[in-house]
Amino acid sequence: MEMKRINAGKLRAIGYDARDRMLRVEFDDGSAIDYSGVGNEVWRKLSTSAAAWSYYRDNIEDEFAGRRDVVRKPTSRAELEDLFKPPGGDAN
Repeated sequence: MEMKRINAGKLRAIGYDARDRMLRVEFDDGSAIDYSGVGNEVWRKLSTSAAAWSYYRDNIEDEFAGRRDVVRKPTSRAELEDLFKPPGGDAN
């Protein structure tokens, strides 16, 4: 599914699979919700809305069954430090 990056309220990306009628919305906290049974007209209105966050809240959030997912796991400082350690030893 191709995602469209947006910056509307808490929404950061939206995508739609017309064959499966699946809408995916990604949020600023790294979470995502997949909504099933979403028609093409709802996707068209969301993706072209000047107020996508309001459209989502009013027409999608409580109207369709959603399944929560995670887009990205927050990275800890220790995980970042581990990335930059030299192989086989400490950074010192």
